[in-house]
Amino acid sequence: MQKRMGEAVARVARKVNDTVENKTDSLDLANCKLITFPVGIYKAMRSVTEGIHRISLANNELKSITSRFVTTFSQLRELNLAGNYLHRLPEEVTSLLHLRAIDLSRNRFRRFPEPLAAVTTLETIDLEENEITEVPAEKLASMASLRSLNLRANPVGPEARLLIRPLVPFDLLLSPEEPNPKP
Repeated sequence: MQKRMGEAVARVARKVNDTVENKTDSLDLANCKLITFPVGIYKAMRSVTEGIHRISLANNELKSITSRFVTTFSQLRELNLAGNYLHRLPEEVTSLLHLRAIDLSRNRFRRFPEPLAAVTTLETIDLEENEITEVPAEKLASMASLRSLNLRANPVGPEARLLIRPLVPFDLLLSPEEPNPKP
């Protein structure tokens, strides 16, 4: 067990070092079995955080994203958090003034993450395979840059479907409605 943990830590360290040394604009920590975002990364990356535009933390075991993460990587354009255990986002997400795409598919959201509605630059939101039943149609309709919202494989109710369709000027992806079982 400790050997596997050591290997995981080494893999994360290698990826962070590659990003720092090569001054790339991406940090890929997907599939690293992370339970939290390692605090040591903030120090290791402090010289390049302004240049990081894409981060993938997909397929980890994250239960939350901290406000420190959001404020540290303030220049993000793409954030992939798919395949984690997230159920909410910090309010500070509203400060991501350059964010164009966020992937929150395969998480544990029960409601639409409201802070996203205040991110005026967002073009794509992927919330496929969550547990979302209600969607803030009015707030979504006011998101001028939004081009695509994927809500497939969510238990969005028929009322929400009827409300949201006429209001939204973007591509809304929903799973087909389940037919009502006959008694």
